[in-house]
Amino acid sequence: MDLVPALEEPLKKVVGPATAKVMAEHLDLHTVGDLLHHYPRRYAERGELTRLADLPLDEHVTVVAQVATARLHTFRSPKAPRGQGQRLEVTITDGSGELRLVFFGRGVHKPHTELLPGTRAMFAGKVSVFNHRLQLAHPAYELLRGGDPDAVDSWAGALIPIYPACKQLESWKIAKSVETVLPSAQEALDPLPPALREGRALVPLPEALLKIHRPHSKADIAAARDRLKWDEAFVLQVALARRRYADAQLPAVARRPKSGGLLDAFDAKLPFTLTEGQEKVSKEIFDDLATEHPMHRLLQGEVGSGKTMVALRAMLAVVDAGGQAAMLAPTEVLAQQHHRSIVEMMGELAEGGMLGGAEQATKVTLLTGSMGTAARRQALLDLVTGEAGIVIGTHALIEDKVQFHDLGLVVVDEQHRFGVEQRDALRGKGKQPPHLLVMTATPIPRTVAMTVFGDLETSVLDQLPAGRSPIASHVVPAQDKPHFLARAWERVREEVEKGHQAYVVCPRIGDEEEDPKKAKKKAEEEATAEKRPPLAVIEVAEQLARGPLQGLEVEVLHGRMQPDDKDAVMRRFTAGQTQVLVATTVIEVGVNVPNATAMVIMDADRFGVSQLHQLRGRVGRGSAPGLCLLVTDMPEASPARARLGAVASTLDGFELSRIDLEQRREGDVLGQAQSGVRSSLRMLAVIDDEEIIAAAREEAVTVVAKDPGLEHLPELRTALDALLDAEREQYLDKG
Repeated sequence: MDLVPALEEPLKKVVGPATAKVMAEHLDLHTVGDLLHHYPRRYAERGELTRLADLPLDEHVTVVAQVATARLHTFRSPKAPRGQGQRLEVTITDGSGELRLVFFGRGVHKPHTELLPGTRAMFAGKVSVFNHRLQLAHPAYELLRGGDPDAVDSWAGALIPIYPACKQLESWKIAKSVETVLPSAQEALDPLPPALREGRALVPLPEALLKIHRPHSKADIAAARDRLKWDEAFVLQVALARRRYADAQLPAVARRPKSGGLLDAFDAKLPFTLTEGQEKVSKEIFDDLATEHPMHRLLQGEVGSGKTMVALRAMLAVVDAGGQAAMLAPTEVLAQQHHRSIVEMMGELAEGGMLGGAEQATKVTLLTGSMGTAARRQALLDLVTGEAGIVIGTHALIEDKVQFHDLGLVVVDEQHRFGVEQRDALRGKGKQPPHLLVMTATPIPRTVAMTVFGDLETSVLDQLPAGRSPIASHVVPAQDKPHFLARAWERVREEVEKGHQAYVVCPRIGDEEEDPKKAKKKAEEEATAEKRPPLAVIEVAEQLARGPLQGLEVEVLHGRMQPDDKDAVMRRFTAGQTQVLVATTVIEVGVNVPNATAMVIMDADRFGVSQLHQLRGRVGRGSAPGLCLLVTDMPEASPARARLGAVASTLDGFELSRIDLEQRREGDVLGQAQSGVRSSLRMLAVIDDEEIIAAAREEAVTVVAKDPGLEHLPELRTALDALLDAEREQYLDKG
């Protein structure tokens, strides 16, 4: 973050080329500054054992524990010398639980002589399951001997830092490398303005870096964390505040709806009353559209809260004002669904230029990559002449040859599915920057909205329209209680017999053409971890049609199908001709079939919390109650089962999004991938540090208002340059 010559020094010159290569390839650490900002994940205390009870499966961990038992087993093995193989099984404990370590073959001798009962050590390895017990196979370890001068020097002080590590480089080796570069911390430039630092009683940056890596007390760790969290929150919020400031300087055409126009005609024919939330959010949007700088607004709301209705009314207001509106959808299925539902809602108001069209009518055009040449040519003509006031499309909308007469509003549905370049390419098609409305049905906690979408104003729809039915959700433990799964299929039949329909969702399509080497490796990994491959749409559909759902109309839907075939399947399902649709997550967003009342999600533990909530939102959209069954093979005590239990226990998407975020790293909040090895947030946790983020946002707004170019804050400018490398700078410019 604070790159000055000493901190820009390549690691290979300091820690050696071999270690530097591993750090670069596996931890994304390249310079002395990078390593100084690679903070300990936690600290182990001498004399106090660390918890083993909550180890995450399939993750690389470092633990400090004591050997309880060590047993050497001999077994017959034709591959071993003299036909006998050896296996060392060591049990370590920390008072909260036990963990098994296993060593085979030639790797047995050293641990057999060193890992004696009573020995304390640090162990590092990947957590796997064997015979329903957690274990580390061939873990690396470092003995912690109180009397050993080397160990005492290596782990100076009362607290042992445990670093985020990898298989190729254990935590204690990272600690030794940090020791080498720690003197350079004195040269770190401080990005916080002195008045802010003093006003909030934060320690200087060099002191914070020393205390985070080599603390002498818990108070040292707390002071360092407070300071380093402020660095991350403040520098990020300054970047976003500068973006908002720059946006406010851009010109845009004000789009005010006219009285007696298309919007009024649409409202007059609505068969229901808008919710208070829809009225409130619409007013916020209309106020933004009436200004002469571009709207940048995030519309987030619960699944089924009526976001599409709010977006459509905004688009009609822009058409009234003489402009055009474009809605960008992530998939052809969703684009076609939006086009159908909008045309249905508008009726004769969507028949501009056609016989029978209303006087105020406009044309609603669909543009997707799979359209035939003639239809595509007509759609492009409708856009460039202004004949089409509204266009709904996929990525095809952003191709160079697509031109608009006067693009006034861009609506992006399911923002997280689009790269920033795609959004930017569409925004660049207006004569002046068009207004932007970003929609997401994945509820986002306030702090995440302030960081991930910090350059957007936020509107929230948290009311469901009248007439929506509750959804009952249950976990189905297929392995523990097979009769529960049989009952699930009976429930699907019962819903169909009542005249309703059902979805069955699977994690994969099936029949994948896979690289044989990759397939073999994957199979070995799954066998080692006692996992089977995820269930597939094609196989599950066949089994259901032959077995528990025999006699019902069962069809499949997945992303590898031809667009026309996908559309035909969706049309049949929407019309009620298909009773059970077995699909991948292609149905996750936007698909609206009010008659579908039941959903069975196979291998539900393989989906994220937000994704499960999205999928569940496809049922209960009509007057009949909805049912969602989450099928899993995971054991009752596992974190995966706890996650599914949380989803089953609440329909509150905002609560679920908090749970989701607590269970996974925030990822790179500025980068285009919202997750990854390296995050620009190393210390800040967007859920836990709400107060810091909110305060940092206020401070950032004040600083940028006084000095937009940061002319008087060169250290802050340096920190921004380091945070916003070329890719992220581009991201913010386009956001």
